Amino acid sequence: MDEDIESINVVPLVDVMLVLLTIVLTTATFVVTGRIPVDLAQSAQSAPATPAPVVLTLTRDKVLYLNDTRVAELEQALAAFQREQPVTVRADGALVLTDFVELVDRVKALGFEKVALEVRRT
Repeated sequence: MDEDIESINVVPLVDVMLVLLTIVLTTATFVVTGRIPVDLAQSAQSAPATPAPVVLTLTRDKVLYLNDTRVAELEQALAAFQREQPVTVRADGALVLTDFVELVDRVKALGFEKVALEVRRT
C-alpha cells in the first residue's frame, strides 16, 4: 500500500468523454432541426398541415409587433395572412386590460376567429 502510483489509466476517461460527445452531438442535431428527420410518405387524401400562428406582441409602450417585426398599421400587416390562421397575442403584463381587449377586437374585426393570449405560467 505504500507504493507510489506511477501512471494513471486514462482509457476509462476517454471512453466516458467519447460517450458524452456522442450524446451532445446527437441532441444538438435535434435542437437545430427542431424535430427528428423523417422522409414522410405521400398520400392523395392527406389533411393540410395546420399553419403556424401569427404572433402579435404589444409592448408596455403600446408598440405593436407582428412576428417580431414592428408594425405601424395592423390591418395592412394582417392582410397577407389567411383568416383561418390562428393568432396569438402577447401583451405586456403592465398594460391596461382595455389595450389588450381593443387589440383582440381589431383582430377579430378583420375576420380572424382563432385568437389566443400567451401568458407565462407561475
